[in-house]
Amino acid sequence: MNHSASLSAPPRRTRRIVLVSLAILGVASVAFAVRRPLMMSAPRCMAGRWHGCVDTFNGVLLMMLVALPLAALVVWALARLRRAAGVTSAWRMSLAEVGMVYGTVPFVWMTMMSGPGAGIVPGRVSLVPLRDLVTMGPVGIVGNLLIFAALGFFAPMRFAALASVPRILALGAGCSVLVETAQYVLRLDRVSSVDDVLVNAAGAVLAALASRHWWRTTAEVPSDQPRPALAPAD
Repeated sequence: MNHSASLSAPPRRTRRIVLVSLAILGVASVAFAVRRPLMMSAPRCMAGRWHGCVDTFNGVLLMMLVALPLAALVVWALARLRRAAGVTSAWRMSLAEVGMVYGTVPFVWMTMMSGPGAGIVPGRVSLVPLRDLVTMGPVGIVGNLLIFAALGFFAPMRFAALASVPRILALGAGCSVLVETAQYVLRLDRVSSVDDVLVNAAGAVLAALASRHWWRTTAEVPSDQPRPALAPAD
């Protein structure tokens, strides 16, 4: 009997339960804190109206919370398929893939929402570092930190090639540059600022550091591969 495997299983299962419980508690706390503004968009979202739902911050956040059970179901289904195929770390890979999409797409969508002068006002660019940072305010800074936080948190868990701080920094900065460029090209009546890029990249790095314990630093070895025979003892 492999005593080490049997002893390590309960702590690993307990750790997973604790992480899931903390995630649920965090989502519930956020939902409770912003319940009033979210309920303002609830009637339009439930009625399937575009205007006032998915074109507002409150509406996107509400739909994000509503889609949370579906995201959890997709994680469970992917993990079950991978475990049936003998893939190692099936739960980690599935959670990372769904987490990257679920935690990034809504925030990118919000950054691409157009202002009242979209299509009329020419694109604006701010290339002086830290000039716009003082005007963002706490809400703006936190929002910019969260845009690519899920990507920074889950990407190194899924891809060993991204399991380093400099690469996550480059990934966050590169994705932010693409978003700022799209805002300028599409003339969304938004300011394409270098400070947005800096804060977005910092958020990705901070989130990556928070998940460093679960980074995928080595290539996964299929469980059905034969193991090398042990050399006979002298």
